Order: sequence, then C-alpha cells, then structure tokens
Amino acid sequence: MSELPQMKKTRRWDIFCTVVDNYGDIGVTWRLARQLVAEHGLAVRLWVDDLRAFERMCPEIDTRIDQQWQQGVEVRHWSADFQPVEAADVVIAAFACQLPSVYMDAMAEREKPPLWMNLDYLSAEDWVIGCHGLPSVKYRHVQKFFFFPGFRQGTGGLLREGGLLDRRQQFQEDPEAQRAFLQGLGIDRVPGSQLISLFAYENAGLASWMDALAGDSTPTHLLVPEGRILGDVERWLGLSDLTAGAVHVRDGLTVQVLPFVRQDEYDRLLWCCDFNAVRGEDSFVRAQWAGRPLLWHIYQQEEDVHLDKLEAFLTLYVKDLSEPAREAISGLWRAWNAGEKMTDHWQSTRKHWPELQKHAQTWCLEQASRPDLAAALVQFYVNWL
Repeated sequence: MSELPQMKKTRRWDIFCTVVDNYGDIGVTWRLARQLVAEHGLAVRLWVDDLRAFERMCPEIDTRIDQQWQQGVEVRHWSADFQPVEAADVVIAAFACQLPSVYMDAMAEREKPPLWMNLDYLSAEDWVIGCHGLPSVKYRHVQKFFFFPGFRQGTGGLLREGGLLDRRQQFQEDPEAQRAFLQGLGIDRVPGSQLISLFAYENAGLASWMDALAGDSTPTHLLVPEGRILGDVERWLGLSDLTAGAVHVRDGLTVQVLPFVRQDEYDRLLWCCDFNAVRGEDSFVRAQWAGRPLLWHIYQQEEDVHLDKLEAFLTLYVKDLSEPAREAISGLWRAWNAGEKMTDHWQSTRKHWPELQKHAQTWCLEQASRPDLAAALVQFYVNWL
C-alpha cells in the first residue's frame, strides 16, 4: 500500500450508476463515492441518471442542477443527451450499466487508457471467486475488468467505512443514545418489546408473520420505513394510505411507519433493533454490520436465478450454527422469499434466539476481518498501474 499516498493526490475516479432497484444501486454507489473521497483522498464524480431517487438519501441534492458537490463528491446528472467530458483515470460501471458511447470514446482517446471496472452485484456463489479481477470485453484498446463484492477471500469484500464497527458498538452499549435517536424519529419504544425493522419488497408471507408477532407472548414494536412493503402492511391492518408517523396496535404487535431516512440514520435504526428484515443489497450489507439476526428479501430475477444466490449465501451464513438453529433460520429465509406462511418458521427461529444473536455478531466480525470494498478497489488499481 506504499503507493497510495502519491496516488491520492493525482487520480480521478468516475462512477456511473443507473437507478434500477429502488434506491439499492444509488445506495451502494453513494456510499462508495463518499468513502473513496473521505478515506482515500480521491477526486470522485458520481454520474446518476435519476437525481430524484438520489434525493431520498441526500435531501441536499438539487434535482434541477446537472453538476453539484455533495459531501466531497462531484455529483453529475447522467442525462440521455450526454455531453463529451474528459475520461477519468478509473472508471466504474456499477452493476453492469452501459456507459455513454461518447464517454467510451473519451476513454479510448486518452494517452494512457483508464482502468475500467464493472462493479457487479453482490453474490456468495462459488463462481464469483474464479471471475473476480478477470478481464472482460474491450472497447477499442480499453480493457474492462470484472470486480465482484463478496463474502470470502478472493472477492472484493463488502462496503465498510473505517471505524464503523467501533461506532456501532459504542452506540449499542449506550441505551440513552439509542433512546434519543429513536425519539428523534418519533419512536417511543413499547416497554419490554422486541424491536424489529421491516424493509422489504411486496411479500405474500407478511400477513402470516404479522399474525405470529401479534400473538407472541413477547410484545413486538415493528418499524416500517416507507417503501414497497407498506401496501401489504395496510392490507393486514385493514387500512389504506398509511404515512410516516402512523402507529397502530393489534394485540401484542405495534406497527409504526417511519419516513425514508438518509443512510447514516438507517444504520443507527438497524443498530437499535433486535431483528432486521432487509432487502436488495445495500440494506442487506448494513444489517450484517449491525451484528443482529436478520432476514433477507433478495431481489427477484427471471427464472428464479435469485434463489441460487439466496442458497449460496445461506450455505455460508449458517455453516457454524447448530443443526436446529440452521434449519430454523434457513426455513424462515426460504419461506419469506417464496411468499409462504411464516408462522411456524418464526416460532422455530425464536427458540434459538440466543444462538442466532451470538452468531450474527461472530459473522459480522468475520466479514470485518477482510479488506473493505473501497480499499480493495483502490488496491486493485495500484496493482494495475
């Protein structure tokens, strides 16, 4: 890493993001861009085709402006009428997005071609290790490389800012800090309740899970950030037009709707909760850094190829659990992603709560023992020079 200080002063990075997965794509690239600036001293331009989606995470964004600075990152609107610009030293096409043809020409016209990387989707599948870092297609003489985030040695790792786990631990050991944060979101935690966050795609299995929570001997305070799952919550409650701030109680279940919050606040929300249901990629990784038991709603793909990714992750995640705990949490995840009834699976999961809590912390520390994604990208560039 001895070459990094010199590189920091001179290198420019461009990250291109098309918003496809309801904030997941921009969530990942926004975190990455900020970390490359803050921790590696790089000049980063983040090209985004949908500034309105971006605005939900960064309210300071002015959606009318094509060029602006936010938290040290130069944010550019990636319009359909893309105008010629000088290509950067490193070019990242996030999630296999297709770069503008005029920009690809600019890459080819550089005296020294840039490092061009396709930052792919997160996967635990075995083949990822074999493909990570390999050359892909060329555009004229500019070579593109595969770069895969992942959970094992031989991949690009996971996004994790410096000091993240220390900040999380301090927060989780400070009940007053948690109480103040929750109150800032209008949350007055039900006494003696388990606190659960719910961020998911539409899911037919939700009603059975909420039935189980409502009938549980331990009260549950369910926090639901505004999003796609809200329609299913409304149907279970027999209501419509739920908005942020709404609170409804049925038996042992208190349901509270939260506003869509910026990323740092969402992290703290996950840290406060005893269990986190998350979706996609960005919130999935952040829930793992929370060190708490979780439930992942994977993004559905054609021909159910997403289920292979789900099983690949489960194989890694549950391998150190006892067989009963392994069967319980795996059954819960599979039922959730199939939209099936959750009642029995949730009850089985609750029986193994202490083991699952300890396992979530151990898994978090295991993943944190590897280089983070931003550092891995920078090191890949250093090795490429």
